[in-house]
Amino acid sequence: MLDHCSISHKGGIVLWSRSFTPEASYLASSPSSPVNSLIREALIEGRTAEEKYEKDGYAVKWTFFNDLELIFVVAYHRILQLTYVDDLLAALKALFIKLFEPFLATFVASLHAIKSGKLVSTAARDSPKAWNFAKAFEGWDGVFEKLLKGFEDKAAQERKSRYRQVAPALPDSSPPSDDLSTVPSESSIAVQDEQQIARNVQALKNRLRGRGGRRGGRGATRVDSESGRDSMPTSDSESTSKRAKGKAQRKWGESAPSETEMASLDFSIDKPDSGTSGHLSHDLQALVDKASLGTRTRDGFYEVKDWDFGGKDDEANGAITRALKNEAAKQPTGSLGALSSLFSRLTGSKVLTEQDLKPVLEGMKQHLMKKNVAMEIADKVCEGVGESLVGKKVGGFQTTSNAVRTALSSSLTRILTPKTSTDLLLSIRTKLSSPLPSAQQRMPYSITFVGVNGVGKSTNLSKVCFWLIQNGMRVLIAACDTFRSGAVEQLRVHVRNLSMLGVNGATNSKGRVELYEKGYGKDAAGIAKEAITYAKDNDFDVVLIDTAGRMQDNEPLMRALAKLVSANNPDKIIFVGEALVGNEAVDQLTKFDRALRDFSSASGAGKGRGIDGMLVTKWDTVDDKVGAALSMTYVTGQPIIFVGCGQTYTDLRQLRVANVVQAILSD
Repeated sequence: MLDHCSISHKGGIVLWSRSFTPEASYLASSPSSPVNSLIREALIEGRTAEEKYEKDGYAVKWTFFNDLELIFVVAYHRILQLTYVDDLLAALKALFIKLFEPFLATFVASLHAIKSGKLVSTAARDSPKAWNFAKAFEGWDGVFEKLLKGFEDKAAQERKSRYRQVAPALPDSSPPSDDLSTVPSESSIAVQDEQQIARNVQALKNRLRGRGGRRGGRGATRVDSESGRDSMPTSDSESTSKRAKGKAQRKWGESAPSETEMASLDFSIDKPDSGTSGHLSHDLQALVDKASLGTRTRDGFYEVKDWDFGGKDDEANGAITRALKNEAAKQPTGSLGALSSLFSRLTGSKVLTEQDLKPVLEGMKQHLMKKNVAMEIADKVCEGVGESLVGKKVGGFQTTSNAVRTALSSSLTRILTPKTSTDLLLSIRTKLSSPLPSAQQRMPYSITFVGVNGVGKSTNLSKVCFWLIQNGMRVLIAACDTFRSGAVEQLRVHVRNLSMLGVNGATNSKGRVELYEKGYGKDAAGIAKEAITYAKDNDFDVVLIDTAGRMQDNEPLMRALAKLVSANNPDKIIFVGEALVGNEAVDQLTKFDRALRDFSSASGAGKGRGIDGMLVTKWDTVDDKVGAALSMTYVTGQPIIFVGCGQTYTDLRQLRVANVVQAILSD
């Protein structure tokens, strides 16, 4: 590993340095450090043609950037054979110059101005000392660590592959012999296997002729003797293997089974043996991913994590790629790269017209569609961006590039910014804490989950239930999917699991979650109404209503869903959709929202209810192709409350508008 790395100006000013061990840190600050010795004994004396400089057990390598008068130095123990140091220095120089060239040029120009006497004031003479390098090079430490880790991992992989290739098969150290006893003979195991196979084949033939008894009686013994083969096992190990392979006989009888026999045949409940607690704890660990657990606020509320698109790592990787691959910079890839190249032709002080923007907007549309944005939504977004750019005066490539990116970012931000609050917990607490007349009983907060088949409504309903339990809520789950086989049993398993998961480290959550079900083939609206009444009478805080999946074009089922909504008037109607859909997201949401509004208002319940928010599932499968979020939000104007990203109860995330916009704009 490295001991020290530094970047300094030839005038002696250290711009940045990093020591990797306490010894190297102490040595770097002393006059006898290898870097200082390098400057005194090699650089000042002009001995810069040497491959490396060695001093006090350290090897030092360096490189220059003469345009800005910079020196890049790396020091490490001489005994270590670090093959990647030369590549690291080249990459370090290219990356540092690429990221901070404007600042470095200004800094060097000020040094030259002071040296030439053009700046004579005291403040100007002290200006080099006043430079805030820590602020100027903010974020460089993370980029350098990323770069160094990449080279170290690559070197480790090369070492492993080299060891695999070098390691030969162990040769036979014994000299060749003429003794016939040393010739390899056929394995006895193979012989035994052949004999066993022959006996099995003969026994099978005899059984087919009707000579072999089911229980291996006298007929089988006679056949064995006539075949000339000994029926006795050839070894103790063969006898043991035969006994082990034998199937345990089932005990039959006319007498009633005992309690012990009944208990051994009962597989419906967990056995109270010594291993039960171990299996139970293992199952609980599988239900909750500690790495994805949310955080507690100062007020003690449990908040789910924000979805991380890996922006910091992507930014560092992007910076490294742009600095080390000049070809990629010269030939921008992707639709936004092509978009910038199109804008680069619109130079000079001119006013943009529709004809100028037409090819650019087409490239923008293609980019959005690659990000999984529905075509109809991409058309409308590009139309809005075009309107904001037509008539805009641009003066150069940089100005134009900023203009198009700013316009697109502003349009996406306006679309994704929620018009209503996304704080579901605040809405629940507001309703539960609102004052009521003394004679009136408080109603629970009800949430209905709707969506097409197979998107994960029940699974993500259980995740929301876990989140509510962690915030101290008592939750009742209403099983209103009375059509799909196994729907009620699925919710029963979720309730059992959630009952075993404690609140903030407690042993269990019994009493905090229950299931209300009436079986199959019943009216879903009636079950939901009874569940809300039961929750009100038993002091439940929230009712989560699970509904059957249905296609958006099935009018009878959509009318039944609208009946459930109009009869129970839930506080929230959450549409559960997949992140994998493209154009289908627009069709699903449009028809669900329209059907709920039309059919619920036609039922005489007054103004129709539409979708109040979205929960997007399978979010971890789309990487940065997050166009479904833009499409869904554009159609309804409602926010995305949560996204599901895994199979455990903690795999629930929140979205931030800025992160989604950045993911859509990424090339």
